Amino acid sequence: MSNRIAPKLLAEFIGTFAFVFIGAGAAAVVGDGIGLPGIVAIAFAHGLTIMVFAFAYGSVSGAHMNPAVTVGVLAAGAMRPGEAAGYIVSQLIGGIGGALFLSTVLGGTATGLGTPALAHNLVLGAATLTITPAQGFMIEAMLAFLLVTVVLSTAVAGRAGSLAPLAIGMTLTLNIIMGGALTGAAFNPARALGPMVVTGNFTEVWLYIAAPIVGAIVAAMLHTGLARLIRERATTISPVSTPAE
Repeated sequence: MSNRIAPKLLAEFIGTFAFVFIGAGAAAVVGDGIGLPGIVAIAFAHGLTIMVFAFAYGSVSGAHMNPAVTVGVLAAGAMRPGEAAGYIVSQLIGGIGGALFLSTVLGGTATGLGTPALAHNLVLGAATLTITPAQGFMIEAMLAFLLVTVVLSTAVAGRAGSLAPLAIGMTLTLNIIMGGALTGAAFNPARALGPMVVTGNFTEVWLYIAAPIVGAIVAAMLHTGLARLIRERATTISPVSTPAE
């Protein structure tokens, strides 16, 4: 392992470990049937963790802490395949490590360790809602799409400067407020797989892996397409010339 890649992989491991320990830990401690205040608490636990570690490690690794984000950055042409593979492995190990540590401090897996799950018989006003796998796939893909779009448009494109971690953290928070009660709002294979591996509960695992990847790739395609259009427009607009005096 080269001296250049090692700090990046370590940063991704630590950041993802913390994200799963704090985010999934908040979901495990708050529990089910908690209503909007509990969802907001869980959302901010995830969002603030991403934000602070993006500030801490953004200059080291970019602070992806999510295989879907790494796939999106790779698809946008902003990193090499080998480096992306290393990131994803570090993130998955970090997610499992965070869930293992969480199970240790909570005395086992009885809480579920924040494992995401599709809603069944969720009461919404006068309606009762059950999320099908197809609906769950669309929700998780859309949430990942929104997150990766913000990552590419701020951190990768450099448009938000030092405020990129704030934008990314708030996007993640808002995503969970919307989708937390519906799918668990993981939109992160490492966040989903960590608790699943430790609890042995792999219900709909394919959904929580595939949907964020699909959303990330669509976000990358849109990002690169818009960038290409902007470049083409800039080259077709010639500067206004004034007659010499």
